[in-house]
Amino acid sequence: MKRIGLLSDTHSDLDESIFQYFSQCDEVWHAGDIGSLQVTDRLEAFKLLRAVHGNIDDNAIRLRYPEDLRFNCEGMDVWITHIGGYPGRYSKRIADQLKVNPPDLFICGHSHILKIMPDKKHNLLHINPGACGHHGFHVMRTIVRFTIDAGKIRDMEVIELGKRGAL
Repeated sequence: MKRIGLLSDTHSDLDESIFQYFSQCDEVWHAGDIGSLQVTDRLEAFKLLRAVHGNIDDNAIRLRYPEDLRFNCEGMDVWITHIGGYPGRYSKRIADQLKVNPPDLFICGHSHILKIMPDKKHNLLHINPGACGHHGFHVMRTIVRFTIDAGKIRDMEVIELGKRGAL
């Protein structure tokens, strides 16, 4: 059993409350648009971090973190990328790969829109945790917390960090 803290689109801004919300988590997963290695350095010092780079990330971040990360967590096949789309509207690169080898859990960021939804066509769960940084058009900053236990997800929680721009 592992507790996961999921975030995306920090854009160099790491809200201090994330450390409290993720204190009971075993791992933190970042779905891209990190913005600064200071963000990931702090997260790596806090918990085991799995992260991918996003479209705004510079070469230093791209060298440290891949575009795609696929791994097994507690019996669940997980794929994290930044630009992925969502069920019925995946990016072409993602859609082509999903036809061949879909994961159990597909995670992406980029849109700044929180979405947690099943993809019945590919028999997977799609999660976009929304954006937790202040840069972008989103209204509410969000993160997600959940448990993976024996290949199943449970205790899914969406956490609102406050409105974008409200410091």
